[in-house]
Amino acid sequence: MITPSDTDGVIDAIRAAHQAATPLAICGNASKSGLLRPVRAERTLSTSALTGISLYSPQELILTAGAGTTVADVAEAVAAKGQHLIAEPPDLSAFYGSTATPTLGGMVAANLSGPRRVMWGATRDHVMGVVAVNGLGERIHSGGRVLKNVTGLDLCKLLTGSHGTLAVLTEITLKVLPAPERRGTLVLKGLDPTRAVAALAQALGSPYAVSGAAYLPAAMAARIPALAWLDDSVTLARIEDFAPAVAYRTERLRAELANFGAAELLDDAASLAAWAAIRDVTPFAADPAAAPAAVWRVSVRPSTGPSVIAALAHAFDTQWFMDWGGGLLWIAGPATQAAHHAVTAAAGPGAWTLMRAPETLRAAVPVIPPEAAALARIARNVKAAFDPKGILNPGRMVAGF
Repeated sequence: MITPSDTDGVIDAIRAAHQAATPLAICGNASKSGLLRPVRAERTLSTSALTGISLYSPQELILTAGAGTTVADVAEAVAAKGQHLIAEPPDLSAFYGSTATPTLGGMVAANLSGPRRVMWGATRDHVMGVVAVNGLGERIHSGGRVLKNVTGLDLCKLLTGSHGTLAVLTEITLKVLPAPERRGTLVLKGLDPTRAVAALAQALGSPYAVSGAAYLPAAMAARIPALAWLDDSVTLARIEDFAPAVAYRTERLRAELANFGAAELLDDAASLAAWAAIRDVTPFAADPAAAPAAVWRVSVRPSTGPSVIAALAHAFDTQWFMDWGGGLLWIAGPATQAAHHAVTAAAGPGAWTLMRAPETLRAAVPVIPPEAAALARIARNVKAAFDPKGILNPGRMVAGF
């Protein structure tokens, strides 16, 4: 394990690995080591020692921190000034059965976002600047510490979601925003998936700024304490704002959704707990006592969600819920190639990711959709430019790449 204490240390480590053509596994605290394909590398380069907030300007809505700084520490720092991380990044530690704390670098490298992305965008949309080191050991600066950056090639968006395969992030600048004063969540009980999707489509299309939408079958809702007391399937629509605005808009939305049944209202505390559980995929938290299961995240056109679920119900014993603001289905099933092929076939033209599975399955099947030939060629050229010897997280996203 190599744990440099600054960017220069990362440069030295990567230059040595490049010269020797030594593959490196790149991580922060390794809280998401079960994501995507297993990396076969001789050494691990961790950014966990690159910690600390070097700049925080609440007035300018800008924060800069080392990649090893934990997401929890950043969230706590901005909360003290009445602000929050816009994209509502999840903590997937329990999902992966890990005790490690997620880092800022890991959040950006995986482009992890929560239910609020439907209103405010994904993590990628809020990364204003990065310092990184490519596979040649060259320092990269992209973006800056102001909301209006200079024009040019936006490497921030390229590196966000690249899972450490192009460069090692060492410092990140994020945009933050004032946190909402109050949250209110409307709950419709007992709807089937088709009716639930119709209700959520109406809520999301309303003028009331819904910042989260979800549907959980009764068995999944029972795994979330803030929802278990409802004892039924739940369809959720969240509104966040100043307290008077939340009170007004939730009542107006309740009236608009009356044809789907009488909606109950979760208060601020219950809303926080329920959406944190949805954000962190709590219904599928890893259970060491259970047989290994696979979990897929599938993004489809919202109107097709119920048909995808129906198709998979015929293929295997499936568990699922909808984080529907982004058209996401979380699906759990047996860790077999047959189940994987059933999921990818049902998703059709939609996007999918094998989020959790035993190493044997993750090494044997594609974990993200194969790209068209032209796009794959561009991806190979980009990889060759950033990491010509392929030493950074080799095979993490695509076999042999």
